[in-house]
Amino acid sequence: MTPTMTPTMQPNQAHTDIPGNPSTATISAKKLRTSLDDGPPLKVLSEEDWNFWLHNGYVVVKNAVPREQALRTAEFIWEFEEKKADDPSTWYTAPRAEMKMKELTNTGMVEVYNNQHLWNNRQMPRIHDAFADIWGTDRLWVTIDRANLNFPLRPGFEYKAFIHWDYDPETKPQNVQGVLALADQTDPEMGGFQCIPELFRTYDTWKLTQPADRNPFQPDTTGFEEHTVKVPLMAGDLLIFNSSQPHGIRANRSTDKVRIAQYISMMPAEEENEPLRQWRINSWKNRIAPEGYAFPGDPRLWEQTRYDVAELNDLGKKLLGLENW
Repeated sequence: MTPTMTPTMQPNQAHTDIPGNPSTATISAKKLRTSLDDGPPLKVLSEEDWNFWLHNGYVVVKNAVPREQALRTAEFIWEFEEKKADDPSTWYTAPRAEMKMKELTNTGMVEVYNNQHLWNNRQMPRIHDAFADIWGTDRLWVTIDRANLNFPLRPGFEYKAFIHWDYDPETKPQNVQGVLALADQTDPEMGGFQCIPELFRTYDTWKLTQPADRNPFQPDTTGFEEHTVKVPLMAGDLLIFNSSQPHGIRANRSTDKVRIAQYISMMPAEEENEPLRQWRINSWKNRIAPEGYAFPGDPRLWEQTRYDVAELNDLGKKLLGLENW
């Protein structure tokens, strides 16, 4: 009998000591679409949306998933975190695992990656079509990423709302990121996504005023305070932003409102990258979390012990890499 070789599995190794998601390439070999002439007609975005995206570095897709589906995902997030939405006494607990990226401590990252609820949202055609509009191609892979349950600040559970990049903008990253709202986020005091489109637009001139040893991932935002945009979202809305967009979670200064979200992004599939493809399939099949600077995982191993393998539709199989486009 001829011995068979187990396929090599390896995530993107570029994010061991820096931010970024290791489930896809750091930078796409395909450049981001810059013209509507480059690619098929828009499916989800309007021309007004497209122009807003180019100018501001982000865009909101309304009702990317049905509101009811988003709220069901939020109910699962509460369950997974062993907390109750109507009982604030359950909200504040010690982290289960140490976060290497200390700035994310107490920001509410939920270490769940491959549950059915998350995959239901990832494989929604409207979400895929929105990212296809941005990239100018349908042939995409989805990031295997987590969720967020961001509580109001309390003594002992503080964090600084910091602006950062997950990818060094000096490299002109060909990448985008995304956030799906799982609860209404219309109160600017309750936390949520913030960004600085003005710095996104003026980065090349701004950097000339900065010291040579500046932090390439955390800009000095002095002078941009009035330019910081707090983006309101309703449950089911998807926000897509350019990875050159300085962004962050703003502090939740509300009394009792909780920001709930799922991180979703897509980038051109790398079907020829067999080690990465096999890692992605294994992550889905065995509910394995990405490992990296910002990804500590769940020490309880609840995904493996309490939940089944997520069922994928035809689109989901292609977005994972289980089937080719």
